[in-house]
Amino acid sequence: MPLNFPCAKASAKKVPMTKPNTHRKDKNSKSVYGPGPKESAIESHTLSILVNNEPGVLARVIGLFAGRGYNIESLTVAETDHAAHLSRITIVCKGTPNVIEQIKAQLGRLVPVLKVSDLTIETPFVSRELALVKVVCKGEKRIEALRIADIFRARAVDSTLESFVFELTGAAEKINAFIDLMRPLGLADVSRTGVAAISRGKDVIGS
Repeated sequence: MPLNFPCAKASAKKVPMTKPNTHRKDKNSKSVYGPGPKESAIESHTLSILVNNEPGVLARVIGLFAGRGYNIESLTVAETDHAAHLSRITIVCKGTPNVIEQIKAQLGRLVPVLKVSDLTIETPFVSRELALVKVVCKGEKRIEALRIADIFRARAVDSTLESFVFELTGAAEKINAFIDLMRPLGLADVSRTGVAAISRGKDVIGS
């Protein structure tokens, strides 16, 4: 005689699948999936370059920058030793530390270049720039322009009934601030020499 036993229906519970947490990362882990290194910051450097004063030397220096896509923010050049036929080029440029090192290395390979000094990292230095700023204004704006010029120790080298030309010497930041204050008063024209720089103390470039 068949025996009838109660049958229990097997109920399989569904276990939710959990995705592995790929976002958590141990601080000491060196997994390749971790965040990459931070990008190097862009820095401004002042380079002082001693060169032989010969035709084409400035074009070669500028060509190096242009050919490799390096940007020049300021450039000044003048003969500094007539007897020795030497000139000094002062360049302000921006880039990452690696780019700045490349610029210095490539400048040093140019035949007319005798010495490349990165004043920004090698030594304390003094830098100055001269600017001529033309302001066209009347009435109260003329009074305000003269007042600001006095604060910045700018000298009026030309004056008419409707305009001023101010001469201002100082760091680039000072000149930028002066120009910004003159904009609402009638800033019309600006001419700047670019930065001239020299190391402090007894050390000299090329020694």
